[in-house]
Amino acid sequence: MKKLTLLSIPVTFSLFVALAIPQSTHPGMSPPPPPLDPDRTTTQEHPPAKPTRHLDPVQLQKDADDLARMAQTIPSDVASVRQGMLPKDVMQKLKQIEKLSKRLRGELTP
Repeated sequence: MKKLTLLSIPVTFSLFVALAIPQSTHPGMSPPPPPLDPDRTTTQEHPPAKPTRHLDPVQLQKDADDLARMAQTIPSDVASVRQGMLPKDVMQKLKQIEKLSKRLRGELTP
């Protein structure tokens, strides 16, 4: 076990004191400069409101109809695959179905 010397006690004490003093209370420190962007302030009273999305019901219905029409063709394409024929546009249809599905889900998610 190491002995504490008389010199190590003041060093340890000053270390504890230095860590206990908050760093931002130095009297010589100036406040941070204002932001360069005048529209952005760091002391906002209210958080910015989320912009409301405008849902276009006509476009939503069109996308849903396209999605349903394409999805109806997939069972016959899979039946062709079972017979050994892969329709050339089945992969493109599946990608388009996925894209429309993601778009609809994104529009309808609050």
